[in-house]
Amino acid sequence: MPKKHNILLGDIEINRDLKLLLTIGGLYALATFLSNTFVNIYLWKQSNDYIAIALYNLAIYVLQPTTFIVAGRFAKKVDRVIVLRLGVTFLAFFFMTVLLVGENAAKFNILLGGLLGVGYGFYWLAFNVLTFEITEPDTRDFFNGFLGLMQSFGGMIGPIVAGFIISQMNNSQGYTIIFSISFLLFICAVVCSFFLNRRSAVGKFDFRRILRERKKNSNWRHILYAHTLQGLREGIFVFVISIWVFIATGSELALGTFNLVFSGFSFVCYYAATRLIKQKMRKKSILVGGLALYFAIFLIIFNVNYTILLVYGALIGIAYPLFTVPYASMTYDIIGHAWKAKEMRIEYIVVRELFLNVGRVSSILLFILSVTLFPTDQVIPYVLVILGGGHFLVYFFIRRVSFLPTTKNPTSALKDEVMNHENR
Repeated sequence: MPKKHNILLGDIEINRDLKLLLTIGGLYALATFLSNTFVNIYLWKQSNDYIAIALYNLAIYVLQPTTFIVAGRFAKKVDRVIVLRLGVTFLAFFFMTVLLVGENAAKFNILLGGLLGVGYGFYWLAFNVLTFEITEPDTRDFFNGFLGLMQSFGGMIGPIVAGFIISQMNNSQGYTIIFSISFLLFICAVVCSFFLNRRSAVGKFDFRRILRERKKNSNWRHILYAHTLQGLREGIFVFVISIWVFIATGSELALGTFNLVFSGFSFVCYYAATRLIKQKMRKKSILVGGLALYFAIFLIIFNVNYTILLVYGALIGIAYPLFTVPYASMTYDIIGHAWKAKEMRIEYIVVRELFLNVGRVSSILLFILSVTLFPTDQVIPYVLVILGGGHFLVYFFIRRVSFLPTTKNPTSALKDEVMNHENR
């Protein structure tokens, strides 16, 4: 029987699979925060070229949705837990490849980005579907909030430890150590996945049908367009800000400190968001979070220095939880109320990821075009202002979302079917 858990986030019923999924998510967060920020810097130090970094990230966001489709077929025919295991294995293989190519990594930027994209595709398809199945509407805010807490904790510990290691050692040795640690953490996540209950699905994989569903389901249409806008910001901010911090300081330790500030504020705010943001407050919270994320950009586009970047990190650390916790929960609830959510849950996750990555890919392509045609230092602030409003614009789509009362929790019905199928 699930146990009541009231130590940290209030009374909530949690089961074994939910705890295991949180553990895997925590290991993933620590491994990625330890190294991923520094992969961009590692490539930057070798190439000193924004386009090389952009192409690396473009390869990630092109291969990730492509892999989502393949992973969706696997999840329908085989098992979501195996798909999750494949994702973590590819992520471990990515870091092993980075270690092997070493100081030639910039020459293999597209290959490395492709490997990471494949790993992300398998991992996030399985993780998102498992989240949808394992959580209920009344545990989703807890799960997303607690996962956010662990991600923030990983964001505090990982980059500062990595930055310290790199700054105290020969750069090559320091990077080798942190990439090796990430590799081992992903191996631990693979081991944890063996303790999850097997979860198979039935039916034919048909994501095109769910793609067309947006024409009939306004809630689904609004949330898909919202994810495209979300992707516009995520596409370039993930690497431009890190490079700016490194350029302003010339220090990996300073970049680690920036992430410590960002994640420290996120840690506190994820805790508060999980406790305070109720269902009726979700839309207002998304609006406030989106506005704060957009206005934060104006701190850094006119005069970039390390102090201002730290203030920026603190502000977005506050804003992201206000946006992410209710937004993720609303997305899963929309899927839970959608047509044939029980049979087509995997397809819904795949289509959502396609729209998110359309935004990311469009963002990076615009960035590459801009820095090719105009002086880099002059055009990047304008690109950030144009694309950075994505999270704010999300509100104008999700505010139209509404649910009709239902007699039964759609996710509970989904779980009943899954368990019945597994028991046959």
